[in-house]
Amino acid sequence: MDDYNLTISDLWEKNHDRRAAVKRLYIVVEGQTEQEFVNSLIAPYLQKSEIYSVTPVLIRTSRSGRGGMVNYQHLYNTIKMLLASSQTDFVVTTLIDFFRLPNDMPNYAECTAVKDKTQCVEALENAVDDCVCDSRFFSYIQLHEFEALLFSSNKGFECYFSDEHASKTASIISSYDNPENINSSPEGAPSKRLLAIKPDYNKVLEGNLIALEVGIEAIIEKCPRFAEWMNSIVEKCKD
Repeated sequence: MDDYNLTISDLWEKNHDRRAAVKRLYIVVEGQTEQEFVNSLIAPYLQKSEIYSVTPVLIRTSRSGRGGMVNYQHLYNTIKMLLASSQTDFVVTTLIDFFRLPNDMPNYAECTAVKDKTQCVEALENAVDDCVCDSRFFSYIQLHEFEALLFSSNKGFECYFSDEHASKTASIISSYDNPENINSSPEGAPSKRLLAIKPDYNKVLEGNLIALEVGIEAIIEKCPRFAEWMNSIVEKCKD
């Protein structure tokens, strides 16, 4: 029977069954900026793949404290809290920065000894996945940090920075084919570069406004690891 011959009730049931087959998604994040990024950009993007339940979860640092990651145990405890349910209709992943990652992460010394940063981050992700050991979970570590995504286009900086400052961000963007590679030293991390250009840059207030102007399509086009993460989310939520 095609959709033309279905009743309203039949169509609702058909759509309901389709949605029920897609798993819910929880994304463990470090702070308010990443939380809003999930709500404003990632969730609307994933809706196109019929993933309608996307929830950012701030890392719990204490019974009442949320946000930030002082040590790996905070991340692990938050992940395990979400996985405590016996249900299998959900997926848990992470959105955490490689920059200033706690040194008590699983296999930290061995992984960070790898010179190629992409391979280093992948090794860290594999170590976390092995530690958590749950088929409903897979980790994602942003190379090098959230601000790298903002360099996918100069549109956001042109909108919220002065012309002088935007010309400096444009120069950085033109120097890197992949914004995820922007990092030559702790002082060369994307957030540090923004602070050097605009000392009053505020990640919480400005980060997502800039990201909205850039748009998730540009981020996916320019940032291969982020794009791969989006694809993995869709695959796992529909598996």
